[in-house]
Amino acid sequence: MTDIIDEFEGYKPKSIKILSKFGAKTWSKIRIETQVGISEGTILPRNKYAPDGFVEIKLKNGYNIGIFLDETTKIEVLSQEPKMEVKFDPITPPRNKKLPNLVLMGTGGTISSRLDYVTGGVIPAFQPAELYAAVPELSNVCNLETEVVYQIFSENMKPKYWLQLAQSIAKKINTGVEGVLVAHGTDTLSFTSSALAFLLKDLQVPVVCVGSQRSSDRPSSDAAMNLINAASIAGTSDIAEVVVAMLGSSAHDYGFIHRGTRVRKLHSSARHAFRSIDTPPLGMIRENQISMFTSDYQKRSNNQIETTAAKNIEEKVGLVYAYPGMPIDLLDYYLDKNYKGIVIAGTGLGHVPSDLFKSLARAQDAKVPVIMTVQTLWGFTGMDVYENGREIQSYGVIPGQNMLPEVAMTKLAWILGNYSNETEITDLISSNIAGEITLGEPINGYQIYQGVESQIPSQIKNNSNLKQQKSSKKKKK
Repeated sequence: MTDIIDEFEGYKPKSIKILSKFGAKTWSKIRIETQVGISEGTILPRNKYAPDGFVEIKLKNGYNIGIFLDETTKIEVLSQEPKMEVKFDPITPPRNKKLPNLVLMGTGGTISSRLDYVTGGVIPAFQPAELYAAVPELSNVCNLETEVVYQIFSENMKPKYWLQLAQSIAKKINTGVEGVLVAHGTDTLSFTSSALAFLLKDLQVPVVCVGSQRSSDRPSSDAAMNLINAASIAGTSDIAEVVVAMLGSSAHDYGFIHRGTRVRKLHSSARHAFRSIDTPPLGMIRENQISMFTSDYQKRSNNQIETTAAKNIEEKVGLVYAYPGMPIDLLDYYLDKNYKGIVIAGTGLGHVPSDLFKSLARAQDAKVPVIMTVQTLWGFTGMDVYENGREIQSYGVIPGQNMLPEVAMTKLAWILGNYSNETEITDLISSNIAGEITLGEPINGYQIYQGVESQIPSQIKNNSNLKQQKSSKKKKK
């Protein structure tokens, strides 16, 4: 069976039967005749999820086509070709003593992928030769070392991976690099950025999480600008926090610098999908020039303090979305499975159906902390306004203020993994640790970021104390 799979990569029984009849298999160069006409090309591997009854071939002109197979199909095998691969020439990325030394930690995702020109699919591409081939401008910004930590889709991230990533980052920072980039899939990037913000302590350099909506070798890709912007921020800014660097506009003319605990992906496919919630971005970057909108962020220092990462993380933290008709035993499931903490994205100001009150009481008796956030994203919990909210609090539910639901989850995972005292846990949940809780919304903040793109920068500048920051190389520790 394995031999069949190897010879007919991704093909299913009907297609295999017809191909086998003529002695054809993947990488066979064939002449194929159907009722539509005659074509010549090389049989390519097929996506295993594609429907049966077709063969895909690469034509002489480089295009790939799919051809329907049936009992009238005739195939002549012309030759058996070697497996086609696209390889980059081995190169040593250039080094410039005047540029900052950075490390890019790869976890997977679109930004560390490229098009497979043989099959037309997207594949991992993360060796230095490939990265510099895709974005040669990086050599003008930094000396970049790359390290593959994971090669996974971002939906497959897990709390234990956040912990391992944080520990790898801390280790690299303590070797003296001037900044760290984390290449990550965009779908769960905000989970990872917030987790790193809690797991890393005494940061002395920027940790810049970056992704892209389209792979680096596509004409419409945002990968190159995001990578260049992220490298500029990591190498020249005075930030010493976990931040997210992504495009600020579809015109590719600037990027935003978002605090890692206040950012959310708000569009499934737009290249400028990320926005800061309940607060302005920390700053913006345009043509390698960084403009900070606030001075309220952790800054680099020359103190010889070692960056450390948390030793543990609690994986059994649930995130529950409240909705009409929510089953009364939904919270009981988490309690029955011995979850150590629960975050609820509540309706309105932080509510759940009253049917769940018995489950909340059970969580209180079991000393399982429950945090209430709001699914509106913008705004604060207000659990003293309505009777429902006041009663929920009587069961020990902790108002999450304006923490984003996923941020409350990563924060609780960090707290429960490293603290055991009940009072200390409650105090930490309610404390602002990494900028995840703000004192209030900026004036007109909700409106500013929903309007015309071209007006955003000027509006921010008019509503913020803008600090122009010159790009300058920081001394290596």
